[in-house]
Amino acid sequence: METKTQEYDIAIVGGGMVGSTLACSLADSGLKIVVLEATRPAAFSAEQPPDLRVSALSMASRKILESVGAWEKVVAKRYCPFRTMRVWEASGNTEFRADDIGQPELGYIVENRLLQLALLEHLEEQNKIELLCPVATQRILYNENASIIQLEDREIQARLLIGADGANSQVRQAARIGVSSWDYRQHAMVLNVETAYAQQDITWQRFRPSGPQAFLPLSGSYGSLVWYNSPDQVARLKSLSDDALLKELLVTFPSCLGKIKRILQRGSFPLKRQHALDYVKPGIALIGDSAHTINPLAGQGVNIGLLDAAALAEVIVDAHRAGRDFASLSVLKQYEKQRKMDNLLMMTAMDAFYRIFSNHFRPAKILRNLGLGVADKFGPAKHRMIRHAMGLEGNLPRLARGEQLSMPGNTA
Repeated sequence: METKTQEYDIAIVGGGMVGSTLACSLADSGLKIVVLEATRPAAFSAEQPPDLRVSALSMASRKILESVGAWEKVVAKRYCPFRTMRVWEASGNTEFRADDIGQPELGYIVENRLLQLALLEHLEEQNKIELLCPVATQRILYNENASIIQLEDREIQARLLIGADGANSQVRQAARIGVSSWDYRQHAMVLNVETAYAQQDITWQRFRPSGPQAFLPLSGSYGSLVWYNSPDQVARLKSLSDDALLKELLVTFPSCLGKIKRILQRGSFPLKRQHALDYVKPGIALIGDSAHTINPLAGQGVNIGLLDAAALAEVIVDAHRAGRDFASLSVLKQYEKQRKMDNLLMMTAMDAFYRIFSNHFRPAKILRNLGLGVADKFGPAKHRMIRHAMGLEGNLPRLARGEQLSMPGNTA
């Protein structure tokens, strides 16, 4: 039987948070787009306990989601705004407050599944975008003029192929794009807990030589804990019963954690940095984890992925509006130029922060405590730092500034 071939302008492999955001950003572009996602997220019910996997979204990420029309669907499910962020170690500490920079919030803790669901629901309302979910990608054949995605019952042919399919990206591998990577020789244990107190609006992180400990507030009387430690220690902690692990939490975590009623879920993952040597080739572009994975220390992974999506959408729309080939290397290089160096700087900063704070070296300990103390007292620099982290300053794509993209025929 002859294989059926369907032709598209753009095929986005990966309908997760970043890939779906890109698709939503291009919904009014006039281009024929298909999104392929392997797994359909479970439906949302308000009675469900919070998921284990959550993200801390910046103000820039909120603006992107608002601009593409998906934020209201997030709010209709559940999310938790936070207004204060505290960072400390021994005698040094600093606290960032939304009031200090005239903002209502610093950011938002959102369950990954619910954000993906909100985006997919919005995608399904767009009649110019086809969503194939769930679907299994059998093979990807890269060609700079038109790539082929082989599915079980058909082939997809696309002028531009987008890799939004995660750290082990099939798209990246098909295009033979290499990566630089290394392991941090540390794991992060994540726990969802039910708290004895009401919903919080503060997120905090304490640094210890064995690794940071963090608390993220969730909707209602719930919280997410992150415990960085050696692989052996994380394996030991995961082997404990809930009662034994709860005792370790209460002994090891700072007293501001408060009373924890019970542990709901637990999981762990190794810390790894990975960066694609190239973000683009003719007819192909990588976004999100397909292009980079970053130390989760400051929760910037999803935020820089959404900035990738916004920047690439802007480049595609501008080129298409001008009658240029949106899949050409010269056009796609504009996206790479905008995002690759910014992402590398963020990754390097997180590496430096991690290495400075995760060691027993006494001079480094004195300097970092001093640094936190100075940061807490030096207002202008501190406020500039938090505004940049929130995505309120810097070289931002139009969507991250709350602006709409100009579509073909739109002179706005």
